[in-house]
Amino acid sequence: MDRVSLRGMGVDALIGRNRRVLAAPHGRVARLHNETPRMPIPVKLPRSVTTMTPQRVSFAGGGTDLPGVFRLHGGAVISATIDKYIYVTVKRHSPLFNETYRLSYSTTEHVQSLDAIENDVARECLRLVHVEPPLFVATAADVPASSGLGSSSSFAVGLLYALHAMRGEDVSAGQLAEEACHVEIDVLKRPIGKQDQYAAAFGGLNFITFQRDGRVQLEHIWLANDGAEALFRNTMLFWTGMQREAGAVLEEQRSRIPQTSETLIKMRDQAVECRDLLQQFPGDLGRLGSLIDAAWHAKRSLASKISSLEIDVCYERALSAGALGGKIVGAGGGGFLLLVVPPERHGAVRAALSELVDVAVSYEPRGARILSVVPE
Repeated sequence: MDRVSLRGMGVDALIGRNRRVLAAPHGRVARLHNETPRMPIPVKLPRSVTTMTPQRVSFAGGGTDLPGVFRLHGGAVISATIDKYIYVTVKRHSPLFNETYRLSYSTTEHVQSLDAIENDVARECLRLVHVEPPLFVATAADVPASSGLGSSSSFAVGLLYALHAMRGEDVSAGQLAEEACHVEIDVLKRPIGKQDQYAAAFGGLNFITFQRDGRVQLEHIWLANDGAEALFRNTMLFWTGMQREAGAVLEEQRSRIPQTSETLIKMRDQAVECRDLLQQFPGDLGRLGSLIDAAWHAKRSLASKISSLEIDVCYERALSAGALGGKIVGAGGGGFLLLVVPPERHGAVRAALSELVDVAVSYEPRGARILSVVPE
């Protein structure tokens, strides 16, 4: 395995069959040989840039990526990006509109100053990576927000990438991930972890560990014979119709860290076990389902609103119909129900959960990328 260093940045990248990166907090990291190829930025600064950033599902270890956890015990997460995306466009805005910033998302903002922007992630990304206004920023998504797929972090990563491209800067996935962490955790003080930003920036199926000193190590899990795609053929994703803000769930979870440390250490170790099982895939699908089921029961004990009676009833019906295990994706409280289901049982599970929406998803091996650059 080769080691590449960026002198003066305190960062090493380990490159081998299983891609790994070790990043200093909020620092640049070396680009990996198999990192998503970057679209060349023209010498002349662009008129507009559009990025496409995947969202993720997590299989094990979610919650151990909170700073309050990994600084005590270390943390580990298994996650994979899927073919559901956040799209961000940044465009130079005509002065004829007589507005400094226009933002278009679920609502539209027309403001004359950066501080007046209500979308806090957009505001702080624009502050961190300055591009001379007037600017137009638009975003769209394939699935609803507040659904447990890490949409906020995918938006932050995609917007930061677009802003760097507008400045003519080519940046690494590691830098994008750490800048997004800085915006969401350090600046906005959100009670969230660091897995989503890395998943969105790097893409793929990853084992991500969080060191006590704040460093993040990402190991890409390569599965032979299209194993990652096969993994998703043995899963199902159901939309519960319940949207929730993760903040309230995570605030309670964070406040109970001293009381739940033993469970969190168990969840960290379950991520290691999950990695080992996946590296044998296709292997014993029943063991994988049982592990994710155990991880879900551990996670739901961390806070009172991670699950609900409605979620529990749906989950039990899925198990009775042939699912081997599963979990609510993300912080909990609603969003998407991820299930491990052999293909021959898909029909039965779909019928058992007929009131939920079965959302077809596939594996996405790539992280944030530029869709288009329009020259000036």
